[in-house]
Amino acid sequence: MSASSTPHPHRRTEPQVHTVAGPLAAAAVGGPVLAHEHLVLDLDRRNDGAAVLDAQRHGPAVGRELAALREEYGLSLVIELTCRGMGRDPAALARIGQDSGVAVVAATGWYYEPFHPAADLAGASVEQLAATLTAEVRDGMAGPDGAPTGIRPGVLGEVGSHGEVPSEPEARVLRAAAHTAVATGLSVATHAQLGHGGLAQLDLLTGAGLAPHRICVGHQDLLTAPAVHRRLAEAGAYIAFDTVGKDSYQSDQERLRLLLAFLEAGHAERALLSCDISRHAYLRSEGGTGYGHLFHSFLPALRAAGVDDELIDVLTRRNPLRFLTGASPEEI
Repeated sequence: MSASSTPHPHRRTEPQVHTVAGPLAAAAVGGPVLAHEHLVLDLDRRNDGAAVLDAQRHGPAVGRELAALREEYGLSLVIELTCRGMGRDPAALARIGQDSGVAVVAATGWYYEPFHPAADLAGASVEQLAATLTAEVRDGMAGPDGAPTGIRPGVLGEVGSHGEVPSEPEARVLRAAAHTAVATGLSVATHAQLGHGGLAQLDLLTGAGLAPHRICVGHQDLLTAPAVHRRLAEAGAYIAFDTVGKDSYQSDQERLRLLLAFLEAGHAERALLSCDISRHAYLRSEGGTGYGHLFHSFLPALRAAGVDDELIDVLTRRNPLRFLTGASPEEI
């Protein structure tokens, strides 16, 4: 190594995001980020095909939506949180990213207990589970057919629990995610069913050694509990208002009220926003609100409530990049 290429001993490496196409400098992400989405997914438990985003049937429509959002709003990155047991397809994510021109971060981990693959969890210790995840971060993830793809995850998530306290298997996967995050430098995004259990998730993750600023607690826009939101932020974690547009769960009017209360409490640098598209009926091509609902409906309402473009940039670009990389506000 030449002297000119030797890293300065006191110079921090520029923050990078690990996408399905390889490392991407955070500084190159100039537009907004969708912080919690699904591009390919299979959560079908009723055999009705509703909770599905199939790579072949729906992938082209997904790609077209993302491309249109890139053109109109500058969408630059999607954090795709489909993990093990959720129908993950890394190669399909790579195709969608390439076709749309939008960078995609893939995930690894385990969802909440009803979706835990028995082959993964049965009798496995926290250490064994962490070894499985760490191997995927190091070597890449397998495709649906079990064949290696060489595509590495850039985040751990959406690691899930349901209820106020995680079940024993859920506690194991949360601890395994924390151990993997500490070992690999990735962050952890959680699934808190209907917004519940976030404080217990945070206790488990930080108790396993993970710094709170590497944690985002999911679905907090479904929990009408501003005091809980403040406690999570005061502890140093991010919280996700990530089901924007899902009116069957919560109205956007209530989401807006909760987010404004969070911002007014001084926690703007701890909020992430997204739509959590998790079934094909949500796609614009099928009459749904689509991935762009955040941009063409919710953000205009946020601006009308007095939030300026600088703060919008914090919420939609800087915060998700800081979460993914662990960077400080001064760095991004």
